[in-house]
Amino acid sequence: RPPRSTLFPYTTLFRSQTAMKYAILPVTQFQQNCSFLKCEATDKVAIVDPGGDLNQILATLKQVGVTPEKILVTHAHLDHVGAVAELAETLGLPIEGPHRDDQFWIDMLPQQAQMMGFAPSPPFTPNRWLEGGDTVTVGSTQLEVRHCPGHTPGHVVFYQRESKLAVVGDVLFNGSIGRTDFPKGDFDTLITAIKEQLLTLDDDVSFIPGHGPMSTIGHERTHNPFVSGKHG
Repeated sequence: RPPRSTLFPYTTLFRSQTAMKYAILPVTQFQQNCSFLKCEATDKVAIVDPGGDLNQILATLKQVGVTPEKILVTHAHLDHVGAVAELAETLGLPIEGPHRDDQFWIDMLPQQAQMMGFAPSPPFTPNRWLEGGDTVTVGSTQLEVRHCPGHTPGHVVFYQRESKLAVVGDVLFNGSIGRTDFPKGDFDTLITAIKEQLLTLDDDVSFIPGHGPMSTIGHERTHNPFVSGKHG
């Protein structure tokens, strides 16, 4: 069975995943999984997809007493990046990701916020655009970058090999996959990305999706109807 949901209040400690610990804070009305990846050796933390509720994110960082080092972005939909610009400015953090093909989504952040009833969300320019095959670091811990288009054209995922932990945004979920009916989304492209970039990982790799409970690659390979070959 896959791990149960790890959506938990920050009165608990970071969950251990060997070289890296992680914690998850659901934010916004979409309950988007803003995740915190902590390097065990240095206590430095990357905040992944801070989609909103900035005060909660800042309170969490203060409560757990870690050193925020950077912001990582899987893709530029509003519920994943709504607080990126303000968080980066408030804490003086660099932004890494997504892939440059999501530039148009970043440019549309003010319109996205207005349409969806979010607080104003200004566009931002990443300090570093990411490509498949790149690596990013959190403290002394290294993560692989995998380009997984289909939900958005510039979507990337982060994989920490030693910890067997991936942060996959809205590419793959527990029992489902990301939507492809948004501008420049494509179902076939998404399925190909999942098969080539995620299903090539070991069965015991755990992943944090953009929404909902965690799962493992093995569970999805066997049970997810979109990628197991069991759907019609």
